[in-house]
Amino acid sequence: MTRWATAALLTTLVLTGLTACSDDDSPSSVASKVASAASRAGDAVSSATAEAGRRFDDIKNGADARDDVRLGAPATASDGRTTVEVTAANSADSAKSFTVEVDFTDRNGKLLDAVVVTVSDVPAGGTGSGTARSTHDLSGDVRAKVPRAVRH
Repeated sequence: MTRWATAALLTTLVLTGLTACSDDDSPSSVASKVASAASRAGDAVSSATAEAGRRFDDIKNGADARDDVRLGAPATASDGRTTVEVTAANSADSAKSFTVEVDFTDRNGKLLDAVVVTVSDVPAGGTGSGTARSTHDLSGDVRAKVPRAVRH
């Protein structure tokens, strides 16, 4: 089982265990509900990482820019989504855009969500910023990291 599926399954087991059991639920019925919910949660994370991959596949003639990107501290917005400020420094001699993957993880490094943000038209020698926003509500000690960034 992948680390994403494991994280999704554990989260789902806890959440479903708190809400799915009633007097008329058999153990097999509850297990089926847990498996179904775990599959949906795992599919959401898999879908997010696949979309991130597609976005990077579309970039031609990009340069690795991971060392040029900094993240602020993750925060929970009023709508429950996790956000983090993304700052890109452009060391090129012309304006460039940056495509940045931001992975939201728990404190153990397990992937909770992945998003891609584009910081457009950063001037030569300057910085630009954007905000990465999770695709769903995240809870607990959420952290953010940059596994990929491309300057183009």
